[in-house]
Amino acid sequence: MSRHDDDVALDAARDPLVVALDIGSTATRGGVHDATGRRVHGLQHKVPHTFTAAPDGTSVIDPDQVTAEVEQVLDAVTRKSRLGTRIAGVAMDTFAASLIAVDAAGRALTPCLTYADSRSAGAVRALRAELDEHAVQQRTGTRLHTSYHAPRLRWLATAQPGVVRAAASWWSLGEYVLARLIDRPLAGTSTAAWTGLLDRRTGEFDAELLAAAGITAGQLTAPRDTPEPAASQRPALAEAAWFPVITDGLASNLGSGATDSTVLTAATATSGALRVLLDGPADPLPSGLWNYRVDARRTLLGGAINDVGRAVSWAQDTLRLGPDPAAVLSAPPSGATPLVLPYLTGERAPGWAGGARAVFGGVSAATDGDALHRGIIEGVAMTYARVAAELYPAAPGIVEVAAAGRVSNDRPEWLQILADVLGRPVTHVTRPRATQHGTALLALDTLAPEVTRAPRAIGATYEPQAAHAEYYTDRRGRFAEMYDALVRG
Repeated sequence: MSRHDDDVALDAARDPLVVALDIGSTATRGGVHDATGRRVHGLQHKVPHTFTAAPDGTSVIDPDQVTAEVEQVLDAVTRKSRLGTRIAGVAMDTFAASLIAVDAAGRALTPCLTYADSRSAGAVRALRAELDEHAVQQRTGTRLHTSYHAPRLRWLATAQPGVVRAAASWWSLGEYVLARLIDRPLAGTSTAAWTGLLDRRTGEFDAELLAAAGITAGQLTAPRDTPEPAASQRPALAEAAWFPVITDGLASNLGSGATDSTVLTAATATSGALRVLLDGPADPLPSGLWNYRVDARRTLLGGAINDVGRAVSWAQDTLRLGPDPAAVLSAPPSGATPLVLPYLTGERAPGWAGGARAVFGGVSAATDGDALHRGIIEGVAMTYARVAAELYPAAPGIVEVAAAGRVSNDRPEWLQILADVLGRPVTHVTRPRATQHGTALLALDTLAPEVTRAPRAIGATYEPQAAHAEYYTDRRGRFAEMYDALVRG
């Protein structure tokens, strides 16, 4: 039976309160949380959105649209006069690795490039020929990839030179929103690290990469992790401090209860990741992983997966599925299931093939939509396993895998496939909006360090089935062969 930490009524909420904002791939969400981390009932709001995508690798969103969404959320969750000035802080996370060119007045010169924008693939190849990628990764914790700033800035210099000349600064989406709200583009260490330009040991921007990108450190926001007071026209926020924006990866770990090196989080939202929080950097860093500095003491080790919920949604929208997808995913594995590389928007970890696209193998005239759906889910699980194979040796203290996010909440039966493929038990963290929860918890570490937090909500633990081990061992080997043949070529 699942344990759930229920929302708390405003009258019963423990002060101080905090507003947590979460700008994700499919929506802007936010809500009020009390000092224990519980959501305050009725003070939650969501505004859906989508990325604008194109076959050339474009993946963008309008930053002014997102700013308006955040305004809507703040209006909705601070509307009750009974809040008074109980809200002590406003904290925000966003999807990672976003990029916006802004002019000297802070106006956007470009849409917000998202982590899935792969138009800089040519610049990645050029930088790999110019730089020692291994040395770059050991300094910054990141490979040269379309998700990061150096290739994107190199590409923009050719594709939109006028924009690059006019750009006074390069901000993340969260910085842009905060600049609109409080006139200050506050960036946490994790936001700076996800640019791919931050030295994971020193916390300074890397000189070689800045030169390769054609910008200076002064065009980036210096990272900080402490809040600042700021005026607000909303009475409920009159006494609130505003926290620098953080990335959803850090927030997801904290919201899943993965606060040290013993718990590995499997994030399962529109995109996904495997991540573990470490004291200090991982040395040496495996070539397929990243290791982001998230504050003065800690780093986050892991690998990201572009297409998790996105792959599920594609299957639901595109294939003719049967009436019971849960039964399809709960069924024993079958050799008739297609073998799928589920790279709809490119691969990040562990192969870093930004231009990769989905491949379906073993499809016959007898293959139906349900079999393709099962193949996609198995392919997603095997992508997690490829990341895990590099992660476990670098973080030997892991004792638990905790899965959180929309896909696991909507389709918990897929966690049995994940446990079988990983060969480890997987515990379902059932709390909805774990990322938003983590953003609230990080703010509360500053605002209310003495208050005991509510326990995390967990459901079933899925044990790997010995009867499925041989099937998935063979499947993973064939997956690797197809990857090497079709992606690495």
